[in-house]
Amino acid sequence: MALAEAGLRGHGVELQPLDESHVHSLVDAASDGNLWELFFTSVPTPDTMGETVGRFIVERSAGTMQPFAVCLSGTGQAVGVTSLCHIDAANRRAEIGYTWYAASQQGTGINAACKLLLLPRAFDDMGCIAVEFRTHWLNHRSRKAIERLGAKQDGILRSHTIMSDGTVRDTVVYSIIASEWPAVRAELNRRLTTPR
Repeated sequence: MALAEAGLRGHGVELQPLDESHVHSLVDAASDGNLWELFFTSVPTPDTMGETVGRFIVERSAGTMQPFAVCLSGTGQAVGVTSLCHIDAANRRAEIGYTWYAASQQGTGINAACKLLLLPRAFDDMGCIAVEFRTHWLNHRSRKAIERLGAKQDGILRSHTIMSDGTVRDTVVYSIIASEWPAVRAELNRRLTTPR
């Protein structure tokens, strides 16, 4: 299941392997909407962006994560982060997570484009039998976006995570399994090729 990380591109976005050169533009992206102030998600503050990127690079070296800067095609401007994470080679599973986009990019189709790049990496290249998505119970926008992908809710992990502000998060777990992937792929392609 191991696969060397390479960039991915299509549908107006480029997923570039995350490195220190992205930190400054990611600070700008997170500042578009002051995303770190949202209680139901975990977006690094300007002061912790470099540390977070460094931690993700360490996890990539350990083989448990493939983190990417989400960049706009043409300009190369980083507008967010996404990753294949919690990679479990023995059980052929991974999660798509640690995803956030600048407020001005939300609702533009960028999420569907990123998923249409990451899901083939997981299912077709890495041989995953399931891909998970996890989000805060109260993050209704994220839950709707995950459900629009065609993921099914597996359950809710109650009192699962203590957030940076001390609140306790109930985590909603979704997944797409390998047998569902062809239909999910077809729907994502339809969404991205149908004029808005």
